[in-house]
Amino acid sequence: DHWKPFAVKMEMLVRSILLLFIWKGLSAIDVPLEIRQPPTIIKQSLKDLIVDAGNDMVIECEARGTPHPIFSWRRNGKYFNVARDSQVSMRRRSGTLDIYAWAKPEAYEGEYQCVATNEYGTAYSNKINLRISKAPLWPKEVLEPVTVSVGHPLVLKCSPPPGPPKPETYWMSKVSMGVNGDLYFSNVYFNDSATDYCCNARFPYKNIIQQKMPVTVRVLTTRMLSEAPPTFLSPAGKSSTQIAMLGEELLLECIAAGLPTPVITWTKDGGGLDTTNMRVKNQNKLLQIPKATFEDAGEYTCTATNKIGYQEHTTTVLVKAAPFWLEKPSNLVLAPDENARLVCRSDGVPQPSIQWFINGETIEDATPVPNRQVSGDTITFHSVTVANNGVYQCNASNEYGYLFANAYINVLHATPRILKPRTTLVKVIEGHRAWLDCRYFGSPMPDLRNLEGNRFKVHSNGTLQIRGIRMEDQGTYLCVVSNVAGRDENQVKLEVKEETKILKRPDNMKVVRGTDVRFECKAKHDPTVSITTTWLKNKQLSLDESTLVIKNVNRGDEGNYTCVIKTEMDQNTASSRLVVMDRPEPPTDLLLSEPYERSVRLTWTPGDSNNSPIKEYLVQYDDDDWLPFKWRNLSTYPGNLNSVILQLSPFIIYEFRVIAINDIGMSKPSRSSEIFRTGGAPPDAIPKNLKGVGTWRNNMMISWEALNNREWNGPHLKYLVWWKRRDSREEWKNATTWWCKYYIHNTDTFTPYEIKVQAVNDFGLGPESPVIIGYSGEDRPTAAPLNLRVSKIEATKVNVHWDPVPHSSIMGELKEYKVRLRAMKSRAFPASGPRLTGVLSGLMPYSNYKMYIVVANNRYEGHPSNTIDFSTPEGTPSAPRSFRIQQRHLDTIWVDWDTPGEPNGIVTGYTLKYQTVGVHFALRRYDRYTRYRFTIAARTRIGVGESYTEESPHYTTEGKTQRVSNNTFARDQVDLSTQGWVIGVMCAVALFVLILLVVCFIKRSRGGKYPVRDKKAVTMEPVDDKDQEGSFDYRYETKVGRSQTTADTIMTRTESDDSLVDYADGREIEFNEDGSFIGQYTGLKERDDRDTEFSESRSQEAHSPIYSFA
Repeated sequence: DHWKPFAVKMEMLVRSILLLFIWKGLSAIDVPLEIRQPPTIIKQSLKDLIVDAGNDMVIECEARGTPHPIFSWRRNGKYFNVARDSQVSMRRRSGTLDIYAWAKPEAYEGEYQCVATNEYGTAYSNKINLRISKAPLWPKEVLEPVTVSVGHPLVLKCSPPPGPPKPETYWMSKVSMGVNGDLYFSNVYFNDSATDYCCNARFPYKNIIQQKMPVTVRVLTTRMLSEAPPTFLSPAGKSSTQIAMLGEELLLECIAAGLPTPVITWTKDGGGLDTTNMRVKNQNKLLQIPKATFEDAGEYTCTATNKIGYQEHTTTVLVKAAPFWLEKPSNLVLAPDENARLVCRSDGVPQPSIQWFINGETIEDATPVPNRQVSGDTITFHSVTVANNGVYQCNASNEYGYLFANAYINVLHATPRILKPRTTLVKVIEGHRAWLDCRYFGSPMPDLRNLEGNRFKVHSNGTLQIRGIRMEDQGTYLCVVSNVAGRDENQVKLEVKEETKILKRPDNMKVVRGTDVRFECKAKHDPTVSITTTWLKNKQLSLDESTLVIKNVNRGDEGNYTCVIKTEMDQNTASSRLVVMDRPEPPTDLLLSEPYERSVRLTWTPGDSNNSPIKEYLVQYDDDDWLPFKWRNLSTYPGNLNSVILQLSPFIIYEFRVIAINDIGMSKPSRSSEIFRTGGAPPDAIPKNLKGVGTWRNNMMISWEALNNREWNGPHLKYLVWWKRRDSREEWKNATTWWCKYYIHNTDTFTPYEIKVQAVNDFGLGPESPVIIGYSGEDRPTAAPLNLRVSKIEATKVNVHWDPVPHSSIMGELKEYKVRLRAMKSRAFPASGPRLTGVLSGLMPYSNYKMYIVVANNRYEGHPSNTIDFSTPEGTPSAPRSFRIQQRHLDTIWVDWDTPGEPNGIVTGYTLKYQTVGVHFALRRYDRYTRYRFTIAARTRIGVGESYTEESPHYTTEGKTQRVSNNTFARDQVDLSTQGWVIGVMCAVALFVLILLVVCFIKRSRGGKYPVRDKKAVTMEPVDDKDQEGSFDYRYETKVGRSQTTADTIMTRTESDDSLVDYADGREIEFNEDGSFIGQYTGLKERDDRDTEFSESRSQEAHSPIYSFA
């Protein structure tokens, strides 16, 4: 068998290395099933087979051969007729047994052996020991109580049911348990007394736990404990021997009794222990060697020591070994006249014995063959013939086990052939290894040759291996198989591809829950192959995309994400870790310990930090019985603590919960702890806001704020009140009350007392409050202030002066002096020192007032003083009450206003200012769309008062209604002067008016003549040149004398009186016959009936003022 590149000629194979094996048994033979061959066992059950009777019992046996073998079974060394047993069946084309065992499964326990036979030989399986798994109950026995004195040793036996298999035993106790399952007490204590010492056995096949009847241990106490030297409870005596099996676990136990408890130490062969391959457990009582070797044999000395003495025990360890293979016999396919040998080499302690069989028959009883020679563990064949065909069995055994193997001799003559399936195309990545398969068979075995070069190697099964593939290795290879009987060949095409490389790897990410993450993975690959990108999360298929986007991540998205770039020949991976940070999980397992009156220790188990370290813990408490689940913050603690001492108040019922906090936020609260109540103590708090105040002239009420429930510190809270007269030698008096006030009766008027209070409960007295001064009740003052007077009278304020009253007449604490005025609220002047003056403000200008003063203490006012009169001078008026702007014509603006709400004197005129909005200084509206801002203010002789400002409406040609101010509406006017129909209507109206005037004139000319005085010329005052924005000035034409009026009179005079006199130019008004008004006034147009009339307050002595337009 040799390989060569098909593209080159045979002579390019410069050198071939012939690998011709003289003993064909050294090579592994892959015989195709189409070639005749003896049976071979390929599958069988374990030698020691333990099954559960509740399930079907299966004993496996599979074999191959040509022709297909026939199966039979032996049980306990005898032929087992499977067909005649209704509870047993054999599977088709298999030797596997199915045992249903509906009744008495124990009857099928025993040793089974499978036999596979065809015309070329017989193969045998191992001997399989079938056992039924058992979990028997402990007997229902009554165990007598065990009585032992304190300090003495004690051993409680377990003795579990034997099985099979051997059960696992354990006790519900922290005392040392021996290897055999017994419970050992080196010395018992009084608290070892119990009634429930139970040994438990777990049977693994059934997963059943059996419990022994509990045993009661009673420990007797004595006045003194007697110390005792060490003695061994296990193992017994001074020495013992223990056999360890090679490769299995070795346990050496040393449990000693004594008081004080002995300390255990170990030595080996008089020296120290090499703990490389061994472990010391259970406080040095157990020495464990997981896998024993021959080096572990020796003498192990256990020393138990206490202060009374010591004791030694030596265990001699012997390491034994069941047989194990050194060289296992293998199947041989031989051509006639070839030489071969079968080797069955094993070892063990003791040395195994070798026995050979042919087709299940001992070789000594088999038909002798001249060319076969048996020599111990080797059978040698010379010039084999078909007479040597058969299955040879090798059995290597000692007292600890056996080995059994089948190997056949198959002598035949076969031409070379390449086995199917034949490989025709191999694709490989550059730089990798390539395997070009060429499985073959022939007899005699074809030669094996190597191609030239270190990178090429031909394996015994015909596979050509090429290491470090290069691009120039691409091409077609020819596999040629030949022997003396013929040849066969196969062409294999090799294609070399570029390696797939990842250029951009996904990054590790640590994000907050709820954000979006994006992983990218880009690669370079051979252009002749297709590529797929797959994302895996924790080795599970996730998504087929080059970019992975996870929206709104949560804790379930956390894990390792792997990008798999895959072609048909190779793949490359890149992994990244996604860590999702979140608020921590709540703490669990809250435990309260170390209770005291004012503290308790709280311990908890931290919850998962969710990848963000816990910075601190918030401890909350609930102590309100009436409103449960009203949690309050108690304190915070660093995140590295899970056990803290809480400072609490006495005699309070508490529940606690804990909240973990990290950079992301707060966890949910933990479950609340158990209810805890602190012990009682005397009160710590002092009642607050203590005061003594009289409620009547001969008593005093002592009051304070009640302590809240958390300040009681115990049951039945009361208050102890103390009092005595100040600066007296009398003893302190006291009283106890449940309430927050206490009354003292029969006191003198306004007498000072020293007062203090303290809280009391069933556990004692609390601290006393500081002493304060309280006063008994007050009475009505007996004197009135004298010599009331005023000074510095202004329009709105005046200075008030008075003489004080005697202190003894106040009959209490001087609180204030109260000034009372007619139609006004009283004004109080607090007593701050010897105060005898004050400023009375808020007066109305131009008013008459009556005033008196009284003195007041905390409860009563005294008698009034003398009454005085005074008048306030004029002041500036308030703003006019309204201001209206109207447009009578397109080029004229009409304004009117109401009188001021508070004239504060005699109004002498008004000042009207205006300015254009956007255009300056124009009175006549040359542009009908110009807007004006008007400001109106009344004026007395003192000065100008508050102003009122409005803007004229904005008129356009669009005919829309606009709101100009809060109380003024205007209709935008349309310029109708150019409309024809309007001109016609106006002409008709003019004609009608003309006719009406003629008629009126004729009618009037018929009446009598009445003298009409010439109207008095009114001089118009010039406009103030300093007012750059323009103004109108209104003044009285006649001087009016000032009259003193009261505030009530002023309010009456400010009402507007509607009269025709207001429209006249002088003092005398003339009328015609029908009463019509003949006089003219200086306004630009007649007053419209809808306009508001102007009027001013008039005194009784003065004539009505006539306003002039300047």
